[in-house]
Amino acid sequence: MSGTYRLASLGGLLLAAMLLSLGLGRYPVPWQDWYGLLTNPLGHAPADGRDLQVLRNVLVEIRLPRVVAAVLIGAALSVSGAAFQSVFMNPLVSPGLLGVLAGASFGAALAMLLSEQWWVVQGSAFLCGLLAVAVAIGLVRLYRVRSLLMLVLGGIISGALFTALLSVVKYLADPYNQLPAIMYWLMGTLSNADLATISILAMPMLTGILALIALGRHLNVLSLGDEEARALGVAVERVRLAVILWATLISALTVVIAGMIGWIGLMVPHMARLMVGPDNKRLLPASALLGAAFLLLVDDLSRLLWTVEVPIGILTELLGIPVFVLLLRNVRKGWG
Repeated sequence: MSGTYRLASLGGLLLAAMLLSLGLGRYPVPWQDWYGLLTNPLGHAPADGRDLQVLRNVLVEIRLPRVVAAVLIGAALSVSGAAFQSVFMNPLVSPGLLGVLAGASFGAALAMLLSEQWWVVQGSAFLCGLLAVAVAIGLVRLYRVRSLLMLVLGGIISGALFTALLSVVKYLADPYNQLPAIMYWLMGTLSNADLATISILAMPMLTGILALIALGRHLNVLSLGDEEARALGVAVERVRLAVILWATLISALTVVIAGMIGWIGLMVPHMARLMVGPDNKRLLPASALLGAAFLLLVDDLSRLLWTVEVPIGILTELLGIPVFVLLLRNVRKGWG
């Protein structure tokens, strides 16, 4: 099966998952009601007697933002993870390598401690995520050592710093009101997704995803080594910085929408690599499509398995660990 055909199959899988997710829930929407909702401009009730306005509210106001958010977040985390793994030539790298997720989590928790405005929480999460990566890059510039190892060490230091600051915030939070809200946010949830937020963040997230996919050819050249890449006319530092900036931007925006969701950026690129191979021109779009479909599936499970919704970050970790263990035996094959 060719790589192009596999990408088309993943696109079809994602489309089917989106349609299925819109119809699933405590208030099921059968296909005939879908048809009536799309073709009935006069507002007549569906054949089963249900209110057409209720159907519109369920599909458009509640489920559609959640489905779009899951697609954007799954694609953003997966393509960021694949790009980072290619840049650092390490299969264990994830989008949180440079501290962006730890910084965004600290920013959201700090804003919850100081303000009750939701836009303040989201803005603080985004800015602190960027700040964490700036700290990591700043440490590299401080010592004037331009190496991938130093950048990784800077990310470890930045992540540890903002994780420690997050612990301080949790210690200072009111244990009856603020602390439960902070902990629930850190477990990850799509229940707060709304049309207003999605309409603002969808364009920058899509731009970042497409920008990383467009850099796939340059990432292939970087895998040959810095000297060989320079000999082939690739501006190594610029490409590496562009990948880091775009991946940081869209990773921070995922926390703005849904809090911390782990394992997607580490696990899904390996699954995509086994399907389409290590060529980044196919790997990055395959990671985006597969990550979006995977997170949609996990969100459906979080809504339907129990009587109360389970934070999606818990399920991604519970499902991610056994899946990653199964992938380990084939990791060398995917990188070959």
